[in-house]
Amino acid sequence: MKLRIGLGSCGIAAGALKVKDAFEALIEAHPEAAVEMSDTSCMGMCYREPMVEVVDESGGTIYGGVTPELAQTIFERHILGGTPVREHAVLTPAHDGTDEVFLVPQARIVLARCGKINPESIDDALEMDAYKGLARALREMTPEEVIEEVLASGVKGRGGAGFPTGQKWRFAHNAKGDQKYIICNADEGDPGAFMDRSVLEGDPHSVIEGLAIGGYAIGATEGYVYARAEYPLAIQRLKIAIAQAEARGLLGDNIMGTGVSFHLHIKEGAGAFVCGEETALIESIEGHRGMPRIRPPFPANRGLFGMPSNINNVETLANIGWIIRNGAVAFAEYGTEKSNGTKVFALAGKIKHGGLVEVPIGMTVRDVVFGIGGGTSSGKDFKAVQLGGPSGGCIPASLIDTVIDYDTLAATGAIIGSGGMVVMDEDNCMVDIARYFLNFTQSESCGKCTFCKIGTKRMLEILTRITQGEGEEGDIEKLEELAVQIKRNALCGLGQTAPNPVLTTLRYFRDEYEAHIRDKKCPTHQCKALIHYEIDPEKCIGCTACARRCPTKAIQGTVKLPHILDQALCTKCGTCLSVCKVGAVSVD
Repeated sequence: MKLRIGLGSCGIAAGALKVKDAFEALIEAHPEAAVEMSDTSCMGMCYREPMVEVVDESGGTIYGGVTPELAQTIFERHILGGTPVREHAVLTPAHDGTDEVFLVPQARIVLARCGKINPESIDDALEMDAYKGLARALREMTPEEVIEEVLASGVKGRGGAGFPTGQKWRFAHNAKGDQKYIICNADEGDPGAFMDRSVLEGDPHSVIEGLAIGGYAIGATEGYVYARAEYPLAIQRLKIAIAQAEARGLLGDNIMGTGVSFHLHIKEGAGAFVCGEETALIESIEGHRGMPRIRPPFPANRGLFGMPSNINNVETLANIGWIIRNGAVAFAEYGTEKSNGTKVFALAGKIKHGGLVEVPIGMTVRDVVFGIGGGTSSGKDFKAVQLGGPSGGCIPASLIDTVIDYDTLAATGAIIGSGGMVVMDEDNCMVDIARYFLNFTQSESCGKCTFCKIGTKRMLEILTRITQGEGEEGDIEKLEELAVQIKRNALCGLGQTAPNPVLTTLRYFRDEYEAHIRDKKCPTHQCKALIHYEIDPEKCIGCTACARRCPTKAIQGTVKLPHILDQALCTKCGTCLSVCKVGAVSVD
C-alpha cells in the first residue's frame, strides 16, 4: 500500500508537515501495515489542503483537509482496516468523492504528474513517461522536424503573448550564431498567479525536458531557468531534478549517447515584475538592471550575451515533452480551431474552490468559475473575473458565457495571460480594483520610458482621487486619453498593457466611475472616503456589542440605551456593522 502526502507550498502552509509526522509515527508503530510513504506536490485543490492519497489494490483515494487526528482515523480505518473513510474522501476510484466537480472536467497535460510523483525522484518521473519525448526527438527526429511538430500542434506561448511556439523556435533555429541559448521564464509576478510555481514544485522534469528538446531544436547547448527567489521550494526541487537528470545522462554532454549536449543553469531573480518581459529578463541574467531593450533586434537574433536566444515560459515548455511523445495531432484534439491544447489557471479571489486547474481551451468563464470553482466563496452574486493579471482585464457577469480562448478574450479587452483568474463578487468596487492593479504596475515600472513611468503615475493619481471622493468631471476622459497614449507608445509589454484593467472597468462598469465622481458615492461601500456608518437610535437596543468591538472607541452609550457613533473617531472599519445583530448599524 502506498501513501502520498501533498507537500507543495500550499500544503506545507496548511499544516501538511504535521500530518506527515503523524503518519510517520503510525507507520513506525505498525510495521505490519507495510506502507510505502512518499512526498508529492500540490494536486491543484489548494482549498482542501493538506491532502493525502492512499493507494491500494482498488486505486487511489484522495483525502482533503487532513489533520493529525484525521490521519489516525485514515490509518486505522483505511490502511489497517481496508475501509476508506468516505466522508473525508474528495476523490475515490469509484468517482463518488465529495469534490468530483473540481477534478473530473479537467484535462491534464502540464499537470499530469503533479500530485502523482515525488518531485525529488527522477525514477517516479521516468515511470510516468518523463524524457520519452526527448528520446524521440534526439533519436528519431531532426531539429527541423521537431520544430514542425511543435508548429503543427498549434501550441502558443502560455506566458501571455500567445505567439506560436514553433514559429518562435524557427526564428531562433534560422538565426546565425556560434552559441545559442534557450531560457525558461519562471518570473511569475502577477497577483493571484501561482501556475509556474506549482509546476516547478510538482514536476520540474517536465520543464527540463521541454528545455532540452527546445535546445536541440534551435541549436542551443546552454539553457537558463530564470526563477524568482521568492520560490525557494520550486528552486530547491529544480536543482535536485537537474542534478538527477545530469547523473542519468539526460542533461550535460552526449545526452543519451546521441552526441547532443545541453547544459542547464538557474538564475534567481529579485522579484522585479518587469523581468517577466523577455528582454528585461535577459538583462538581469547578464547581471544588469532589469530594463527592457528596444526592439529590433529581437532576442532570436541578438539575445543573451548578444547571441541568438529563445524564451518560453514554464507552462509552454511543460507541454513540449507530451507533444513530441504523443504527436501534434493528439495535442490539437484539445481546444478550439484557433487555440489548441489545454490551459492552466490559478483560481483566486472570492472563489469557493481556490486552486490550480488545467482545462481544455474553449471552456467558458461560467464552466471554470461555477462548474469547477464552485462559484463565489461568499455566496453573493458573481460580478467579474480579472483575467491575465495586471496586463489583463475584467470580464463582467454579463459575459460569463464567454469562451476562453486567445481571440475571443482579446475581443472583450481581456487576455488569457499567464492564467491568473481573480474572482470578484457584488461587494467589489471596480474603480478600486482598477486602482489596485494600476498601483501594482506603476510601482513595478522600471522607469525607462516616459509613457509608462509618468503616464501610469498620472492615471493612478486620477483613480486615487476618484476613490477618495475628489473625482472631477472630465476624469474619465483623461483616463481614456492617457490609456491610449500609453498603449501606443510604451517601450515594452508591461507598459503597453498596464491600462487594460482601467479600460475594461470603464467599458463594463462606467456607472460606478460616474457614481464616484458625480454622486460622491461608492455603490459597493468599499471606498472609505465615500461612506459613513450610522446607528439608528430607534433600532439600537444598547447591547454594547458594537462598542466593545470598536477598535477606536468611537461608539459610546449606556447598556440597554441607544448608542452614539462619533464620526470624528470612526475609521470606517465596518466592525460595528458586522457584529450588530438587530440591524441598527447602517452604511451609506
